[in-house]
Amino acid sequence: MRVELSIVMPCRNEAETLETCVAKARRYLDDSGVDGEIIVVDNGSTDGSAPLARRLGVRVVEVPEQGYGSALMGGILAARGTFIVMGDADDSYDFSALEPFMTALRDGADLVMGDRFAGGIDDGAMPALNRYVGNPALSFLGRLFFHTDIRDFHCGLRGFRRDAILRLDLHSPGMEFASEMVVKASLGGMRIDQVPIRLHRDGRSRPPHLRAWRDGWRHLRFLLLYSPRWLFFYPGLLLLLIGGGCGVVLTLTDVTIGPATFSIGTLAVCAGLVLIGYQSVWFALLSKSFASREGLLPDDRRVTQFRRRFPLELWLALSTVAVVVGGAALLAEAAGWDFQPLDPTRSMRVIIPSVTILVLGLQTALCSLLLSILGLPSARPTAETVLEQRRDDVA
Repeated sequence: MRVELSIVMPCRNEAETLETCVAKARRYLDDSGVDGEIIVVDNGSTDGSAPLARRLGVRVVEVPEQGYGSALMGGILAARGTFIVMGDADDSYDFSALEPFMTALRDGADLVMGDRFAGGIDDGAMPALNRYVGNPALSFLGRLFFHTDIRDFHCGLRGFRRDAILRLDLHSPGMEFASEMVVKASLGGMRIDQVPIRLHRDGRSRPPHLRAWRDGWRHLRFLLLYSPRWLFFYPGLLLLLIGGGCGVVLTLTDVTIGPATFSIGTLAVCAGLVLIGYQSVWFALLSKSFASREGLLPDDRRVTQFRRRFPLELWLALSTVAVVVGGAALLAEAAGWDFQPLDPTRSMRVIIPSVTILVLGLQTALCSLLLSILGLPSARPTAETVLEQRRDDVA
């Protein structure tokens, strides 16, 4: 039977606080008149959390695969609600104060994020490192990378339309599940609202499951991997501009700045920057194409247009020209050698740019061939097939 709201609580050894969380959730459903259910997702508890939840009269879903994301995805698949509100079962979130989430969801929002920094954080509720460094820094990067205005990227209390989140085809089994949901919702053009909430000090006597450095790195890694522009394209373009600009000048003459003179040694460094930067730009295009092909990222209209305007044949022609030009310059330099010691200051100004152009041509040929392979039809199962299989696994 369908209900309007499912309140999903991932749980691993939360017997100390579970009853309080369930009572607050039930109070909200009773006071608001919302037709809803409470689901506790047991993720391998050993402290009696699951039997306690059953005694409290709520639905219990067993998800043996360890991880925050695995538990939440199991709860989402099992939920019967049109809307879902998820939150930790450690009593740090007030499940009796869910009306702002329901108001936004009924108004058409696909995802409603809680904002702890706007609503307030109790003393001791969040470690200082997370509060003043980790969360603000990662949220800033999330806003920068994915063009969203979300202030609290990692808030654990959030609501969403069940069908909208299932369309995102979320996969992360760990804590980065929270980032994946926001990132894919932003990239998919979904409507995301924010409501202020208060974060309370949790009621557990044991340390939290969260590990600041480990989980912070996993979130950062996820943000980078889902943003090829910032991971590959922008750094590569910067290296290309620096290496190419300085390399052109040093090919013509030495440059003296104060007591330092930059010559062929610096020219060799510039050539290396050009090669690394050019490869990094190609990596951005290749990774974006692969992610779109596999359904990890939505199709990018700019990448599609770029591939149409620059087909494989054009890239191979450009790479051939580069190889011919670079090879001819090397042969010309070799032809003028009289088998006597060379003046490196003069000869390296020909050899280094020639080798660089030659290697760039070969890189272009190899990368364009790989790009064409990624353009072949994918044999991966559809998102609907994957979801159906995951539903069967949960059942």
